[in-house]
Amino acid sequence: MSTVPPYVLQALLSSVDAGQISCAQALGSEIYVGCTNGSLLRYTLQVGPDTPGEHAGTITSCFSIIIRRSESYTLSSRQNLPSGKPIDELVLIPCLSRALIFSDRQIHIYTIPSLDPLPNAKPIRNAETFAVDHQHLLRPPPSPNEPPARLLPVDFCVIKRTAIAMFSIITTPYLEQEVPFQPGAQLARRVGRYLCVADTENYNVVDLQNAQMFPLLPVNQAGGAAPVKPFISVVSEAEFLILSWTGESTIGIFITGDGDPVRGTLTFPSHPLSVCLDYPNVTALLPDGSIEIYDVETQLIVQVIPPPENEQLPGERVGVVSSTGGYLVPSQEQLDKFRKTKVRLMVHSESVKALG
Repeated sequence: MSTVPPYVLQALLSSVDAGQISCAQALGSEIYVGCTNGSLLRYTLQVGPDTPGEHAGTITSCFSIIIRRSESYTLSSRQNLPSGKPIDELVLIPCLSRALIFSDRQIHIYTIPSLDPLPNAKPIRNAETFAVDHQHLLRPPPSPNEPPARLLPVDFCVIKRTAIAMFSIITTPYLEQEVPFQPGAQLARRVGRYLCVADTENYNVVDLQNAQMFPLLPVNQAGGAAPVKPFISVVSEAEFLILSWTGESTIGIFITGDGDPVRGTLTFPSHPLSVCLDYPNVTALLPDGSIEIYDVETQLIVQVIPPPENEQLPGERVGVVSSTGGYLVPSQEQLDKFRKTKVRLMVHSESVKALG
């Protein structure tokens, strides 16, 4: 078993240029940040000029070493939503170069990486929450030479007050059908034909193909008037992780698309502020500011990141989020780790004679 911790914390942005952060996502060399004042910010990794042979950075061949200087994320563009309301969720669709922005019960469509509003695309209104098919989010970005006709549609569900609206998108979203649904949806995640939805009281699984719903378990098993935040993560093609508060701790249960429990159970000492799944790890931000990482297969804790010491309030860490497409992290140690050094070459006399 490896003793190397799965994660290391590194600051990418020291501050943002508008409001407070309400959500964020990253892809490649871009970081997209949604703020509480409706600002949508795009930060790009800026890399200084390459200097061959001085210090090391990126090895491009067996004998050439290139240094990347002054790597940092800087603000490259900004958009402001007309409502000025907080941005609740930001979902990137790399295969279509699109971003879905959820704010004030509306879903706005933007292009990435430019972060420009999609022309002539009206927002989808009256949404309680929404969920993009997780399998479609895993598709890689198209090649620059890929013709638009070969792009596959991406499916997503918009949960409204009394219905589930099923959309597909290639360039602009189009409605395929609506099915009746109960009111009160707060959070949803989709993978394939299965949709897991949390309302104000319970978790439910919806089979979209057969239009059937299966109730699972309460979000809050302890009762009481205080609301408990639901959490749903997609684990695999037909598996979800849901969290339920028991009154003394929070348990994480793995369930299939048919509502059957699988694997073991995770146990959190308190109800998390935020949870994300980056297989094979589940990461939870706890109310005291600490971060706990669990192994999906063994359900054992593999790492604990303590609360930050230089922050006055434990709530300064507001969330954890996984990036399905991966992103670039500036190296802080290139100049320290790579230096010129003399290497003695040993040549066999037989080889010299053969060459002569």
